[in-house]
Amino acid sequence: MAISNDDVMKALAYVIEPELKKDIVSLGLVSNVKAEGNTVSFHVKASNPAMHYRKRLEEACIHQVRRFLGEDVAVMAEVDALPKSSERPPEQRRVLPKVKKIIAVASGKGGVGKSTICANLAAGLAKRGYKVGLVDADIYGPSMPLMFDVFNEKPGVSGEGANNKIMPVENYGVKMLSIGFFAEANQAIVWRGPMASKALSQMFTDVHWGELDFMLIDLPPGTGDIHLQLVQQIPLDGVVIVSTPQPVALADARKGVGMFQLENINISVLGIVENMAWFTPEELPENKYFIFGKEGAKSLAEELNVNLLGQIPIVQSIREAGDVGRPAVLQEGTPQAEALNELISNVLIQIDNS
Repeated sequence: MAISNDDVMKALAYVIEPELKKDIVSLGLVSNVKAEGNTVSFHVKASNPAMHYRKRLEEACIHQVRRFLGEDVAVMAEVDALPKSSERPPEQRRVLPKVKKIIAVASGKGGVGKSTICANLAAGLAKRGYKVGLVDADIYGPSMPLMFDVFNEKPGVSGEGANNKIMPVENYGVKMLSIGFFAEANQAIVWRGPMASKALSQMFTDVHWGELDFMLIDLPPGTGDIHLQLVQQIPLDGVVIVSTPQPVALADARKGVGMFQLENINISVLGIVENMAWFTPEELPENKYFIFGKEGAKSLAEELNVNLLGQIPIVQSIREAGDVGRPAVLQEGTPQAEALNELISNVLIQIDNS
């Protein structure tokens, strides 16, 4: 009986990709299948580029083809590596395979409102009906438990034994995990780099996130070990840079953009958010006071040829909303909610184009 291409695919469906834990056919890793007489050939992609890993996958393919189609079948299997994680479809990723888009929120320096922007992005996306996760990767200064009014919550555990996973805490439709859930309120987190990196890794790999449209990651300020580990381990689809208009913040924002644009990192910078862009007193709604300078981040975005995603004013209620654990984007009809929603719309446009 003649062997067909479908016969080959059915046999290869019994080959499990070791790291991705699914069969290579459903993962879309098989291509160029040809069956001619008693000879079959095909091309397979492996998640790991190591020679021994690819050889093991090749042997598994040959075994299953001969098991189903006959021991005398000549099998020519070409196995090479998938591209880096950020360039793969979600289902072919080892980390967060059920997350469609992963966005980091970063800043060159602290105190510019990065976590506030990240919290409002997450809550605003969830309000629009998206499935959203949030990792507070600011290991030494976690703030998301307070900003989402879950300060006293503790993550649960799914199941028992070796396969159990941490269950994220949820509020306002956002699933979140923060190192702040595992430390006391007055406990300083004094960890060396390797320990912090391990904790961060576990927040992605040992958590039951489920299917998500967006995962947002609140990074620590600056450019350091955590950032390097993140871009090596997590397949980021883009990064949002937050800055105030003042020169000292812009100098560090410039470095932040530069880091993600390095050739060996090469993460798409979706754009810059100008936070604390101006102050408008409640009693003088038509007035704008440029306390930290005027349109500094806007000018930087133009200079670096990246998008200006939004200009968020200084509004007392944004600070108050963060302190009481209800993101300001949820305050419908207010100027701050309008500015934040415009930011979210621009992020959605850029992530679709990235």
